[in-house]
Amino acid sequence: MRLGRRGHEPPGAGPVKGGVPGVPTLVKAAAGLERGERVLARAQDDHTGSWVLITSWRLLAIAESGQVQANRPWLDVDGGSWDPDTATLGLTWVGGGRALQWGLRTRTGPGRVPEAFRERVQASVVLTRQVDLGSRRSARVVIRKELRSRELSEQVLWGAAARRDDAELCAAVAAASLELRDQVGLPPAFDGLPPTLG
Repeated sequence: MRLGRRGHEPPGAGPVKGGVPGVPTLVKAAAGLERGERVLARAQDDHTGSWVLITSWRLLAIAESGQVQANRPWLDVDGGSWDPDTATLGLTWVGGGRALQWGLRTRTGPGRVPEAFRERVQASVVLTRQVDLGSRRSARVVIRKELRSRELSEQVLWGAAARRDDAELCAAVAAASLELRDQVGLPPAFDGLPPTLG
């Protein structure tokens, strides 16, 4: 997981005095928190009014109307960025998909959202191995944990220029996969090759 931080926290960019306002009833109902799941941080997007909820198990984005815009476990988040100058939080998903971005300055302030976001993604990462053969031939093999069930799974994230028919790179990824799976007690991948994500 990569959560970049650009610049330093400017004066006034911290939580709004008096704390974050309560989440509207429609948003709470749409969140559908499960037994044992807690909201660790929350903030409201400046542009759309949507609420970003950081829970112990999931990332949620819910419109004020109660429409769920994102509801994903932490192991689905590949990386994020926090820009304190603009109070903007962005994220990317494992396997691609539309990146998301929220401005968290004026409506509620960011509160603990950036810190809780980083902590939850990092909590889902068990082991990671970078495979780099040079000339933009790279991939990342990651063992992630589903925070609700504690179940482990493997993710292979191919570099932007990596070719999946590159036999040498595939062999190096398969070796890294086998080593990491062995370290956490997962059996080798069924076909001897790692799954292809991203």
